[in-house]
Amino acid sequence: MRLFIAINLNETTRTALVSLQNELRATTVHGRFSAPENLHLTLAFLGECDPAQTAAAKAAIDAVGVSPFPLVVDRVGRFKRDGGNIVWAGVARSEPLLALQRGLTERLQAVGFELETRKYSPHITLAREVAFIGADVHISLPHEKTALPFGETVTRVDLMKSEHTRGKLTYTAIYSTYG
Repeated sequence: MRLFIAINLNETTRTALVSLQNELRATTVHGRFSAPENLHLTLAFLGECDPAQTAAAKAAIDAVGVSPFPLVVDRVGRFKRDGGNIVWAGVARSEPLLALQRGLTERLQAVGFELETRKYSPHITLAREVAFIGADVHISLPHEKTALPFGETVTRVDLMKSEHTRGKLTYTAIYSTYG
């Protein structure tokens, strides 16, 4: 199974993110926009996991736990890529979020997971392979429909399964820890 650990977002936050996506669409020629049900904040990408690794991931999530904390979406940005930009919604700096991600990473690495070594940059992917109208676009959405910042209180962490079902990318929570 292809797995990752994430914070799934409540319906209010997803609705606001979809509004951001709709505003963004008006500035693009094309892009693959994330399905509303797939919008999430990744904490750790695990990759292909066997049953023993899945159990170890669940144990790591339980060991770290989650204490409720605010999650605030406060900006939109992009990662420039040759095949098209990745556009994301940025999350305000949060010590509880960083501590949660760091704790998960440490526990997962201690049981043998090989995780990304670059600095954690919390973001929610809105679209991939984006080409903007015009050559050099600086992302600054008018936010007429979507007021920034917005957010929610995080109360759970999910172990997610990623799979293609009938040609569609589907993320399913297979385990959760609540705060």
